[in-house]
Amino acid sequence: MFSRTSQQLRCIEKMMVDRKKKLTLLFLLILWMFFCSGCGVAVRGVTKGVVCFKNSALFHQGRHGDLSEKETQWAKTAWNYFENNYNPKTGLVNSVDKYPVSSMWNAADFLAALVAARELELIKPCEFDKKLSAFLHFLNTMDLFFGQLPNKLYNTQTGRMVDYSNQNEEIGWSAIDIGRLLIWLKIVKCRYPEYAEYIDKGVLRWSFCEVLDNCGSLFGGIKVHNKIQLFQEGRLGYEEYAAKGFQLWGFSTIAASKIEPFKKTRIYGIEIHYDSRHARDTGTYSPVLSLGYLLDGMEFNWDRIDDLNRLDSYHSDSVMAEIAESIYRVQEARYQQDHILTARTDHQVSAPPFFVYDSIFAEGYPWNIISDNGQYYKDAAIVATKAAFGMWSLFKTAYTDRLINAIACLNSAEEGWFEGRCENTGGYMKVITIGTNAVVLESLLYKKEGNLLNCVAEQGYYEDFIEDPFREEGKCFPLERKKCH
Repeated sequence: MFSRTSQQLRCIEKMMVDRKKKLTLLFLLILWMFFCSGCGVAVRGVTKGVVCFKNSALFHQGRHGDLSEKETQWAKTAWNYFENNYNPKTGLVNSVDKYPVSSMWNAADFLAALVAARELELIKPCEFDKKLSAFLHFLNTMDLFFGQLPNKLYNTQTGRMVDYSNQNEEIGWSAIDIGRLLIWLKIVKCRYPEYAEYIDKGVLRWSFCEVLDNCGSLFGGIKVHNKIQLFQEGRLGYEEYAAKGFQLWGFSTIAASKIEPFKKTRIYGIEIHYDSRHARDTGTYSPVLSLGYLLDGMEFNWDRIDDLNRLDSYHSDSVMAEIAESIYRVQEARYQQDHILTARTDHQVSAPPFFVYDSIFAEGYPWNIISDNGQYYKDAAIVATKAAFGMWSLFKTAYTDRLINAIACLNSAEEGWFEGRCENTGGYMKVITIGTNAVVLESLLYKKEGNLLNCVAEQGYYEDFIEDPFREEGKCFPLERKKCH
């Protein structure tokens, strides 16, 4: 009887493995050609092919594909807000229609919208350059609170630091707002490296000594008797999202990135995580809101920053992905069981208190709507346009189809998208804000491209500066920091 030697068997095994690899590659190539045919042509070079394959319907989270004619019109409507509220002198955009104030969160909204406008071909490259260059000039010349960090608010016409009544005054900083701005500065730097140097120089003006400690907790700052008073800032959802902005620039955010401390509750049988820090102890409320998780999904694909650029169907930050999924599912369940169309997050309202936390869960109650001081505002509940768009882009379901149909007319074609539809009456909440219109554009860009931080920034001016042993010290950049104890 014929028998094979061990060497022959190893050779046969190797041939079978090689054949299997070739068949796998052939299968992937066929898939790539099939899915990329929707991009216009089967082959557009290696880079375009890989991006198209990666973002194909097989691997993509949520919606995917070129925008329809109707969706393109949605994007144009959102961009009209920015055309109407842009201030060329400062490069800033008003936070609310015709109201000349901007926060750093709003500055990030503008960058997100500007990137989407360019990528969706709503503006020409030179218009993008003009608006971004004006913003970068402001970033590199803006006055800083106590010379350290961006003030909470700026007048968009003069560029001066202002208070909540739009009077000239420095009032403090928000670590959460700065974190979101750092995310979008990194995205712009990564996508358009020709602007990287000017972005880096703007960030290097800031001092990071008090906005986060060596253990990675985030701190806001306010002016009290002409001194800085610090307070821990951020609650579950927004805190972890903003922390990623600091991480992208090399900072450790171990404390802020942990979901602890948290508790769980059940709504319609679905387990919901909520921040267990109580307002009576901290002075800060901890509502469960959609937006932070939606932004994390669209911008990071619910990935850790050390594990980006995988297939969009895989989430390396699995805990945040699971929480985001449960927050979506409980809103879907509310509609299925109680027939109440639900897309909730924080938003503006047209009368006092002008801003509310329209929550999934807050202060022990599901579907609670509270202001900054914890007061209940039942009539302020809305189907939020930005929450609906974010869920529609990330979760391709019959429910999000219903949501988008319910808010599809909530806009003025010339002015932009309204905040939402009133939950109790069905009427329009006709406030028009930068935040809602920016999320509409982000959502549509996500549908076209997948997760928005889709590249790795090159080594640049910032990295060279902080690694230079002869650099100016005292601003607490990553390499200056001591280990957490």
